[in-house]
Amino acid sequence: MFFKGKIKKIVHVEGMSCQHCVNHVKSALESIEGVSNAKVDLDSKTAIIKSSSEINNSDIEAAVKDAGYEVKSIE
Repeated sequence: MFFKGKIKKIVHVEGMSCQHCVNHVKSALESIEGVSNAKVDLDSKTAIIKSSSEINNSDIEAAVKDAGYEVKSIE
């Protein structure tokens, strides 16, 4: 999906329970090469990431897992 020349993915994250968790997941996702922005929402347990190039889902899953959380699905 393209939005103003960027690729957007929605990541469903399990295990977040507070704002600290949100910040941890956001930092993990933004550390992935190519990710320009990550917006993490605790209530919906989702993260929306934007990138200028395609990001492998396995890289997203690895970053979230390394941060201590679990990816349920990626759209």
